[in-house]
This record gives sequence, structure tokens and C-alpha cells, in this order.
Amino acid sequence: MKTNLILLAGLSSTLLFACVSPKKLREAESRYSQLNGAYLELQGKLRDCEQKSKDSADAFARRKAFYENRLNNSLEAIDFLKQNNNQVLSQLKDLSVISGSQAESIKKSLENIGMKDAYIKDLQSAIAKKDSLNMALVMNLKGAIGNLDDKDINIKVDKGVVYIDISDKLLFKSGSYDITDRAKEVLGKVATVLNNQPNIEFMVEGHTDNVKFARGVLLDNWDLSVKRATSVVRVLQEQYRIPASRMTAAGRGEYVPVADNATTEGKAANRRTRIVILPQLDQFFKLLEKPEQGGMQPVPPPAK
Repeated sequence: MKTNLILLAGLSSTLLFACVSPKKLREAESRYSQLNGAYLELQGKLRDCEQKSKDSADAFARRKAFYENRLNNSLEAIDFLKQNNNQVLSQLKDLSVISGSQAESIKKSLENIGMKDAYIKDLQSAIAKKDSLNMALVMNLKGAIGNLDDKDINIKVDKGVVYIDISDKLLFKSGSYDITDRAKEVLGKVATVLNNQPNIEFMVEGHTDNVKFARGVLLDNWDLSVKRATSVVRVLQEQYRIPASRMTAAGRGEYVPVADNATTEGKAANRRTRIVILPQLDQFFKLLEKPEQGGMQPVPPPAK
């Protein structure tokens, strides 16, 4: 009987253990799963912290290097300023021994530099005004002459001088210095503009090609170029009332070509009469005059 009781107790314990263990096992497994998840999460956070810490360290290192570089540059600038200050102090020491006459000479030299600078600016302004007047004259001439071929008449400004080039075929017959009727019409249009500018003086130049020429009283190209120039001047004086005192007649012969005489076209370009509007230096310098002063004062020589 006792033995049966012992067996019954053992069997009951076994059955009880068999009923409780799976439940606890599941609870344990669940707890383990939770703990393991928390562990993995903490590991991830740890890695993030370590990475952020590394990034922060790198950024700090970069900022440190940047500010160290700025500091070094500032120190170099301070050294440079110290050196400059030392040089200025040295120069001031040298200046302290300059005599009164030397100081006055330096002062006058500086004043002369200022006056020359002002004179140069006024001169540049006067040149610009003169160029504007020349361009206005060119536009008036082109407007008066109309749509003639540029090969027959060409008006231009070169180095501040107005030139009117008229081909010989428009003005003269071949080898002649008698002006054609068509040429007189063109010269009349030019004269209209020149008469509207009574202060302008000009030179009429005759030019030829390099082909040797002699006929009657004409000995060579010199003679032909001079005769053509005087023929133009006479027409402007006698028919269009331009005062002779405003004109100069000159012959340049074959010696101032504008093209190569080796070609037919070059020879044709070189056979021309040129009207040169002479620069009026007195009028040019009037442009430099200041109304309140009556003109620019001459710049004195630099003080010695």
C-alpha cells in the first residue's frame, strides 16, 4: 500500500511537471525574444552613436584646421604691417632731415603734377570735341554730295584730318586739266558746305599715277598735278565765291600713292584730286579755354 502511495505521488509530480514546463518555456522564449530585440536595438543605437561621434570628430578637426590657417594668415599679416610700419618710420626719419627749401620744391612739383593732369584732361576733352566737329563736317559733305560712287569721291577722317578724294575721271578728261561740267556740279556741292564753314581753310592737292607724261606746256606729272589743283581752286574761287585766302593749291605728282601702281585699278586710285581740310590750331586751342579764366594757363616747368 505504501508502495502504491509512493508510486502515485511520483506519477502526480511527473504529470504536474509535464503540465507546467511548456508554459514557462513559452514565457521564457517570449522574454528571450524581447530581450534579444532590445539588445539588437541597443547595438544599432550604439553603432549610430559611434558614427556620429566619428563624424563630429572629423568636423571638429576640419574646423580646427580652418581656424588654425586663419590664425597663421593673421599672424603673417601682422608681421607684414609691422615691417611696413618700420619702413614708414624709417622714411619719416629721413624726411625729418629735409630742409625747408627741399620741402617747398617737393610741394611745387606735386602742384605741377596736378596742373599737368588737369591740362591733359582738358586736352583730351578738346580733342573729342574736335573729332565731333570733323564728323559733323563729314556727314554734311556726304549729305550734300549724295549717292555718288565711292570710287569717284571718297570722304573720310584720318588722324583728325578730313580728306575729300575726287577721282580724275570725274574731274578731268584724260591727260587734261580742264574741269568737266559734271565735275563743276560736284565741286558746287562741296563748296556749299565749305561756304557754311567760313573759318575753315583747306588745301587742294593734285595727284597722278607713275606713268610718264609730257604734253605741250606740261613737262611731267608734277606739272599736271599742279595744273589740276589750280584748276579746281579757280572754279571754287570764281564760280562758288570761296575766298582765295582760304585755299592753297599744291601738286604732289606721283609721289604720294594710295595704291599700287602695278595694277590698272591702283593707277586709277592714284589719279585723284584731294581736298584736305587743314586743322585750325588756333580754334583747337580755343576749345581748351575756360570761360572763367579766359583760357588754360601754361604749365610751369617743374621746380628744380
